[in-house]
Amino acid sequence: MQTDLNSVLNQAFEAAAELYRERGFQRRIGFGARPALINVDLANAWTRPGNPFTCEEIDDRIIPGVQQLLTACRRNGHPIIHVTTCYQVADRANPNTDMGLWHHKIPIEAVPEDRPDLWAIDSRIEPMPGEQVLIKKRASAFHGTYLAGYLRAAGVDTILVTGVTASACVRETLCDGLADGFRTIAVKECIGDRVAGAVAWNLFDIDAKFADVESVSRCVAYLDEVGTVRKASAAQ
Repeated sequence: MQTDLNSVLNQAFEAAAELYRERGFQRRIGFGARPALINVDLANAWTRPGNPFTCEEIDDRIIPGVQQLLTACRRNGHPIIHVTTCYQVADRANPNTDMGLWHHKIPIEAVPEDRPDLWAIDSRIEPMPGEQVLIKKRASAFHGTYLAGYLRAAGVDTILVTGVTASACVRETLCDGLADGFRTIAVKECIGDRVAGAVAWNLFDIDAKFADVESVSRCVAYLDEVGTVRKASAAQ
């Protein structure tokens, strides 16, 4: 089934890519000079089995890729932001819930604040001292949070975004990041979902409209390149 779906999607992408090119889409935003890494919802409720939010290809693709990016950021001193989601009032009957109306669509009550074991960042990519751990309440890591202000204060002009899901929180974060004036890079191998075809379609469409989709290897090389330049400038 997956092979058949990929074949159908590739045919659709070929036709859509031609239409996009004819109409001026798929332009490149490019890398800037000061990057930051944003890992979206790579917490236990999304990365470990047995939760409504559990996603696919976490162990064999996403975690190894994010580990490479973390290593590159840490050796070069680039900012790292770990984003997770939880709710102070997870009672759907309580009108004062911080879930807003989103619980009418998806089971976000599954990550209550009093269960940090669920919304804690996966231990395989555990935050180090000095790295931000940001709690969001909505899909986008920018919506209602201090993220944009934090990035601007750090002089960041480029965000590399990983995490889950391609169809929701990652996509919304990239859209808002671009709207807030940051160069947006979606790291191809480090973005997942829980529905077949969702990653491929969303990355294709994101690349046409909201961000450049780049490989882990290209992003690691970029992080090292700008890190070397910054170290050289600081040494002068």
